[in-house]
Amino acid sequence: MSIKTFRNILPVLLPVLLAGLALLAGPCEALASEGHEPRWGDFAWRVVNLVIFVGILWYFVGGLTKRFLKGRQQTIKDTLDELEKRRKEAREHLDAIEARIANLDAERKAILEESKAQAARLRQNIVDEARRQAGQIVDQARRAAENEGRAMRDQVRATLADEIVEATEKALRGKLTEQDHDRLIANSLDKVVLR
Repeated sequence: MSIKTFRNILPVLLPVLLAGLALLAGPCEALASEGHEPRWGDFAWRVVNLVIFVGILWYFVGGLTKRFLKGRQQTIKDTLDELEKRRKEAREHLDAIEARIANLDAERKAILEESKAQAARLRQNIVDEARRQAGQIVDQARRAAENEGRAMRDQVRATLADEIVEATEKALRGKLTEQDHDRLIANSLDKVVLR
């Protein structure tokens, strides 16, 4: 039996021995209190019987007791390992939270700076788009004004041409004779034919 095994069974065996000795010593003290001499030889045999009984008991139940104690020891060890593992995980989690809290102000500043940068980019994009659309509107207005000016100029030319033709016809009607009229028609026909 190793020392470790003895240490494991001692907490179980010691109370049994002490309880047995107390039971055996009880009648001796009773006899002594009644004035009789204690019978030490009988007491010694009783102690021997108790030791033999405990030995037999240990022989048949000792293996179970050792296995129970080993199993219990392993369970306690596993529980302690699991608790230690959880304690380490909790400590790591706590450290991470404390680090995050410590960096919270820096994260807030970084987020604020990023938000400002995004707002500036968005504002610049809006201004650029507005300028581009304004340029398109100015170009369209310029083209419309040019087209309208061209149309008005053509209309004025047509009106002036009609008035000139009408005034010329009035002026020539009084001055042209029948022969001048025939000669003009002939010249016009010659020009048309020559072309």
